[in-house]
Amino acid sequence: MWEKLKQLARRYDEIGELLEVPEIYADPKKLRALTREQKELSAVVETYRTYQKCEDDIVQALELVSDPELKDMAQEELNTAKAEKERLFDELRVLLLPRDPNDDKNVIVEIRGGVGGEESALFAADLYRMYAMYAEKRGYRVELLNYNDTELGGVKEADFIVSGDGAYSRFKFESGVHRVQRVPETESGGRVHTSTATVAVLPEMEEVDVDLRPEDIEMQVYRASGAGGQHVNKTSSAVRLIHKPTGIVVSCQEERSQLQNRAKCMAMLASKLYEAERERVEGAITSERRAQVGSGMRNERIRTYNFPQNRVTDHRLTGENKNFNIDAVMNGDLDPIIDALTMQEQAEKLRESTEG
Repeated sequence: MWEKLKQLARRYDEIGELLEVPEIYADPKKLRALTREQKELSAVVETYRTYQKCEDDIVQALELVSDPELKDMAQEELNTAKAEKERLFDELRVLLLPRDPNDDKNVIVEIRGGVGGEESALFAADLYRMYAMYAEKRGYRVELLNYNDTELGGVKEADFIVSGDGAYSRFKFESGVHRVQRVPETESGGRVHTSTATVAVLPEMEEVDVDLRPEDIEMQVYRASGAGGQHVNKTSSAVRLIHKPTGIVVSCQEERSQLQNRAKCMAMLASKLYEAERERVEGAITSERRAQVGSGMRNERIRTYNFPQNRVTDHRLTGENKNFNIDAVMNGDLDPIIDALTMQEQAEKLRESTEG
């Protein structure tokens, strides 16, 4: 562990020196790579150096403990430094865990109404609103790609990009089936119904990251439409791309120009092809989306939104604190859930690394 930290610190300093060389700015690709690597190393290196300073503070405090006049003050500083050293040690262990290489990427989020008819579409619209509010709280930017709504204000499908530092690291936990229990607006008898919506989260990939050959892509154009199929655009600006070798289909209709919609479609297609290739390499039997969202049935869920009992339960959390206030969550306060899931994942990785 300590040798690894020394190597990372040396590399961090080396990158700093390289970035001071004017010639590096003539190579944008190399500059981006070095800047990205420096950013990835900064947290662990800064924590390591704080840990080293803490060790020095302990040595100094031990020397002063023998001085009768300074004993009490030195003992207090010693206790503080020891506690801080222990905390930093635990933090370093977490920082050295293997990172998901996609954590810093933007994300493409896909929401689909599942089981429950119109109520599932209304719930899907609520989820989109929740994610949009969460993104705003985090300072992320949301770009709508596709929004197929219903006459009652629900949404059959919504696709959007969330851009910002570490977006994928936060949104990746949202993949799966979300279940809602409430009295639907369409229910006159006051009975509680159970419905679902599915969420898939993909890291946004650039075309350069994936081998996209023009001859493999079929483009179709059509008119963008609004609720109930009403045309909101008299020109064929909406774009649908079909990747012929895999059958993957993506579409975008939210931009006014065909060119802009095509560009966003290409980004979506690149991300989906990246996921497909990753599954092939890892030997996955089913697609990432299938693994994420299942069939959308009520008994397949990662989270339940129980409105009568005013709580949201995340079924992946194993501790006692798995219930959260539903009003806060629906208004975009997702950090408590995501933080708990992140800590649980880190604890699992630490246990595996210790056992290994």
